Amino acid sequence: MPSRQHTFRAVAFVENFVLKDLAQAFSPVRRSAYEVHLSLGGDGEVFFYPFGAAVFHDVPEDRRQAVLARLQEVRRGLSAPTVYEECVVLEDAAREPGFAGEALIVDRMTSDRAGVIALTVGQSASMEYYERIVEEMFGRTAELVERLEKKGTVPSRTRPLHRFIGEAIGTRSEVLSVLHLLDRPDATWDDPAMDRIYSELRASFDLVDRYAALEQSLRSVQEALELVLDVARDRRLVLLEAAIVALIVLEIVLSLVRPH
Repeated sequence: MPSRQHTFRAVAFVENFVLKDLAQAFSPVRRSAYEVHLSLGGDGEVFFYPFGAAVFHDVPEDRRQAVLARLQEVRRGLSAPTVYEECVVLEDAAREPGFAGEALIVDRMTSDRAGVIALTVGQSASMEYYERIVEEMFGRTAELVERLEKKGTVPSRTRPLHRFIGEAIGTRSEVLSVLHLLDRPDATWDDPAMDRIYSELRASFDLVDRYAALEQSLRSVQEALELVLDVARDRRLVLLEAAIVALIVLEIVLSLVRPH
């Protein structure tokens, strides 16, 4: 059998997807708990994931743009894709599965294997999006910490800090809930070759280490923000106590100068 090249292209959006809505808008589809699979016949297939990623398997450019245009109609207010990820897979029965240069080698491509590869590529694209968010959070946190280091204080307004902490907690929760799909897919259990391919894919995209780094970074941001918030609260308490003392002193002065 001659070798055949497959291309998986993932696009990640800021917004998440509601799989039920996508399943109703596209056809024919297969829907599971974590994906919607759209068959385009001879023009490949598309996998939609709830964490805002769409992965195109062997889909020509014109069909890909048509699917994205339809997606914009279904998901009103959908922003432009923020991340693109690609994986080239070479199907060759005469070669051992694994990575050779930039391409993944498989002895044969099946529907289950395509689903596992698409999921992994989609996760990598979404993880890159979260990495950008965390990098921005680190920058904002660094500014607050730098001010604390130089001036020994922080702004007394705590509401922006509360919002920032809520954003960090929300992002961390989303990362933990969305990327729990890093658990080994069911399709790998009955396919030893796919199990090895999946391990190669995870290693190639460095998913496990990136996930751990994301979780640690978000925890560090949250802890730093909580420290800054404690300092801001202490400052407000000091200002409150100073105001109370000033009022007491003013009351005493007024009582002394007030004619009897």
